[in-house]
Amino acid sequence: MRYSSLSPILGAALLACAQLGLAQEGSITITQPMEGAKLDGMAQNKVVYQVMPGPRGDHVHLYVDAKEAAILRQLKGEYTLKNLASGPHDICIKVVDKGHTPIGVEQCVKVSVN
Repeated sequence: MRYSSLSPILGAALLACAQLGLAQEGSITITQPMEGAKLDGMAQNKVVYQVMPGPRGDHVHLYVDAKEAAILRQLKGEYTLKNLASGPHDICIKVVDKGHTPIGVEQCVKVSVN
């Protein structure tokens, strides 16, 4: 067998291992709002997310400017942000354990509200 025919197989195996590693550690994807988004303060702004909690995670919490805004029990969904004042904001989702302690898996986006 030639090395060139092994490359796609090896690449697929490495990708599968990397994805398995992420699943074991946990991951969060915030698809809305995007990093740097400018939100309308008069609109209903939503956070759209998907979470893989990993083996130590139980559920997720949503934070706005380091203050807990919601407990999210669904691993995929959306949440409508309430009363965002004008200016910059940090929106974070963190995986927590059953005792509501963050386990280190999180994603944050910086947005500004007009």
